[in-house]
Amino acid sequence: MTMDIIEKINKANAVDILSAEGKLRIIQEIVPGKQITMAHIIAGPDGCIYQKLGLNPKIDYAKAAIGIVTLSPSESAIIAGDIAIKTSGVDLGFIDRFSGSLIVTGNFSQVDAAMKAILSYFRETMGFAVCEVTRT
Repeated sequence: MTMDIIEKINKANAVDILSAEGKLRIIQEIVPGKQITMAHIIAGPDGCIYQKLGLNPKIDYAKAAIGIVTLSPSESAIIAGDIAIKTSGVDLGFIDRFSGSLIVTGNFSQVDAAMKAILSYFRETMGFAVCEVTRT
């Protein structure tokens, strides 16, 4: 294994250990927790953001918004997606149960309502540490 690969692995929060046999073992570290680490709303996003994310291009961008949430444990993104759809009528742009990422789209009031509902449920019902919603 070359040194540049080992350096890249180390930068990705991995620990490398040389075993007694001289083989490199890589241990990936994950910090457990119940938390929403980011909740952000992009109001009136530029059309290129929709295109780069692979979201619905048939949107009136001036009235649109994108909500982005990251959660740990990652499977909780499924619950957040369900809450968002049921409480506000947003569309799911992306949901990943492996990385804990959720992207919702809709008009600003729909996305804002979805974010508030997600944060409230995770804080009050599930006992998560929850960040504040940021906006641009």
